[in-house]
Amino acid sequence: MEDPTSFEYLMEHFRTAAFRLEVRRSYGIPSEDAAFQTFLAGDDPGADWLSDWLGGVREKTAAGRRIERVRVVDEPPSNFLRFELSVTPYNLEAGEDIRYLPRGAAEELALPNEDFWLFDARAVLILNFNDDDQFSGTKPITDPVKVAPYASAREVAWRNALSYQAYLSIMNNQKIGHR
Repeated sequence: MEDPTSFEYLMEHFRTAAFRLEVRRSYGIPSEDAAFQTFLAGDDPGADWLSDWLGGVREKTAAGRRIERVRVVDEPPSNFLRFELSVTPYNLEAGEDIRYLPRGAAEELALPNEDFWLFDARAVLILNFNDDDQFSGTKPITDPVKVAPYASAREVAWRNALSYQAYLSIMNNQKIGHR
């Protein structure tokens, strides 16, 4: 039997919206390592390594469901964030809406300092990482009283974050670390 609090289950069965807040400067995700190293070497990693995710996003957004993400960013952005920025157009084309929020603004807004997924404002998965940025599991939260602060954080983050194009425009105007 499938675990109803697992990422796979929640991502497959959410009804209207899945939202992720990303606050880390770097992620050690084995499935992204080769693409990240390709990017660091100055080459285009393409999107083949991301095809399963993009296919799922297309399927869900075509059915009218939303997949949203706010990335908290440093100025200048870390190498990993620059890598994420380089592949964001693929996510956007598939239907995912990704926005950006400067770290100082996130701190002023008192957003959680932890990565999480929020599904339909009814379930949260806290994403845990070790000191080497390696993913180490999730902590599910389904109690409505405990989910409510994450739903509020989503609203605040979303309302204050910049679209991909607006963020790129600011970066280009400031001439900071974007390729």
